[in-house]
Amino acid sequence: MQSFSDPIGLDDSDLRTAGQEPPDGPPGGPSGAKPPDGPPGSGPPGRSGAGRGGGPLSRPAADSLPVVAGAAAAMAGAGAALALLDIGSPLRAPFTLFFLIVAPACGVAAALRGLDPLSRAVVAAGGAVAVDLLTAQTMLALHSWTVRGGVAAVAAVSLLLFLLAHAWRHRGRGTSDRTT
Repeated sequence: MQSFSDPIGLDDSDLRTAGQEPPDGPPGGPSGAKPPDGPPGSGPPGRSGAGRGGGPLSRPAADSLPVVAGAAAAMAGAGAALALLDIGSPLRAPFTLFFLIVAPACGVAAALRGLDPLSRAVVAAGGAVAVDLLTAQTMLALHSWTVRGGVAAVAAVSLLLFLLAHAWRHRGRGTSDRTT
């Protein structure tokens, strides 16, 4: 049964298994004697071992990365579809804006494999804004600006950036395979 002092329903043994101390003092009571850790896999169901330095509780972000990436791709695709098909929806503006930032950022980031992740994200975000602004400026200068055309143009430029980065990465591999 859950209590107010234990909002997620863990008792002290679950905290010790997760590698944390209970809130009322050191493990093992007032003497400070720590109970021995059991063999790996002896924790509660769904948890492997002591959880110190490698259990499932230490990597929640790494396990959810594919789920977040898939949700972002679905949201960007929905934004592009809502704009291109001219569907009136309250989600059209935020999802289309998300697409207009994420699509060129992915294209620019694909070309920046040598940078560390933080630098790559910052440069990709700046490149995405630059692609959006240059696309809009070009379409305005040519008197051909439409929302649907802008989204299609940004999608085309983003795809071109991604494909060029992919071709550049595999360019040297094709010549060495043919000579041997």
